[in-house]
Amino acid sequence: MDLKGSVALVTGGNGGLGQRICHALAREGVNIAVMYAQSRDQAEGVARELASSHQINAVAFGCDITDNASVERLVGEVKARFGRLDILVNDAAYNISIPFPDLDSLTQEVWDKIMAVNLTGPMRLMKAVAPVMKSQGRGRIVNISSVAGLGPSGSSIAYAVSKAGLIHLTRCMAVAMAPETLVNCVAPGLLEGTRATANLRAEQVERSASSSLLKKPADKDDCADMVVTMCRTETMTGQTIVIDSGRVFH
Repeated sequence: MDLKGSVALVTGGNGGLGQRICHALAREGVNIAVMYAQSRDQAEGVARELASSHQINAVAFGCDITDNASVERLVGEVKARFGRLDILVNDAAYNISIPFPDLDSLTQEVWDKIMAVNLTGPMRLMKAVAPVMKSQGRGRIVNISSVAGLGPSGSSIAYAVSKAGLIHLTRCMAVAMAPETLVNCVAPGLLEGTRATANLRAEQVERSASSSLLKKPADKDDCADMVVTMCRTETMTGQTIVIDSGRVFH
């Protein structure tokens, strides 16, 4: 897909990885809707920086992705502002560090919130953009999962299960939205300088980096570049690409 002049909605676009994704897309001439949950000032600052650095249009939009009405309103506002919506990147996520054996701390409230943000939220957004992309005759969706979704690891059981669900949801939505819309997924390993990593215990961070073949965290720019590739592609759909410095495959 030719990206120049297209419009991307990036959830969590003001976060550590989200900002890198926004800039990578903007460099290709993509106009950006930076979605935030709470940090309005930061998101508006990101939008201003994108516009000035890449000479594209960028606007910040607030949304609670756990609420149907808020999601529907967001998609309508983005389409009204830009005239179209070609790309959705589901990067917004929530985690909290709970050791797997500590089942008492894995409360129903924690489970429900993580699932609502990490799995049901992306589903709401994909359903909301589906008719827009179908009517346009083209669309690209990229979900940001995690290596925690490929094995029993990560910040908590709920987080791992939510990310595993997102990987399979990617496959299912690729079937549901074909042929107009292609749906793919990036599964990063440990990323430094993100809000998700900030919620991890220090020993988790050290173990994740030291157990990879390359002995270092995954690179946010590598992840952002893969998002761009998945937006350009004409024949890849339903796929999850792992970027983790060589940790999970062996």
